[in-house]
Amino acid sequence: MKSLIPMDDYGVFVDKHDTARVDSRYVAQFFEKQHKHVLRDIAKLTEPKSGLSEEFRKANFMPSSYKDSTGRKLNCYLLTRDGFTLLAMGYTGQKAMQFKELYIRRFNEMESFIRTLVSARQEFPLLTENIRLINDNPKPYHFSNECDMLNRIVLGMTAKQFRETHGIEKKTSIRHYLTQEQINMLEVLQKADIGLLLSVPDFQTRKRHLEWYAERIKKEHGNGR
Repeated sequence: MKSLIPMDDYGVFVDKHDTARVDSRYVAQFFEKQHKHVLRDIAKLTEPKSGLSEEFRKANFMPSSYKDSTGRKLNCYLLTRDGFTLLAMGYTGQKAMQFKELYIRRFNEMESFIRTLVSARQEFPLLTENIRLINDNPKPYHFSNECDMLNRIVLGMTAKQFRETHGIEKKTSIRHYLTQEQINMLEVLQKADIGLLLSVPDFQTRKRHLEWYAERIKKEHGNGR
C-alpha cells in the first residue's frame, strides 16, 4: 500500500487516505508473538460470527501482503488504532501493557501529524507535496514551519492566529477569508519556497529570501499603479 507518511520503527505509518495504521508483523515482533498467531487472533476477531460489523472489519483490519526473504508472498494485516486496540486487548502481562502504551502514544503522534499535514495541504498543496518528497522522514514541523512562515510574511500571523482573530472555526481553510491580493502573494511565495527548499536548506536564510521577494513584489505593484 502506498503511504503518505512512511512506516516507522514500530510499523506505524499513514496511508494515502490520511489514516494511521500498523503492520501486524510489527505487532507480533513487539509483543513477542509469532506472526501466524497474530494472524490467527485477527482471524478470530474478523470472522462473521465474531459480532463485529462488516463495516468495522473492513475499515480497521485491511488485508495486505509482503514478500519474505525467499520471495514468498505472505499475508499480513494493516490495522487502524481501533483495530490494534481490539487486538491488543487480549494481550496481557506487564510487558504487553508497556507496548500497548507505546503504540497508543505512537498513534497519537501520527494522528497529530495527520492533522498538521491536512491543514498544511489545505493552504499549500504544492509546497506540502514537495516537502514530503524532499524529506525521507518528514516531521510535523517540516510542514507547519513553512506554512506559518508564509502566512506571517503575507498576513502578519499564522493561520491559527488568523482563525482566532476572525472567529473562524478550527480546521477551516482560511483561503475563503483572504483577499485576492493575499491569495496571489501566497501562491507566488509558495512556488518560490518550493524552489528554495533544496537550494537553501537553512530556514532563517530561506525566510529572509522570501521576505525580500515579497517586499520586491509589493514595491513593483505599487509602482505599477
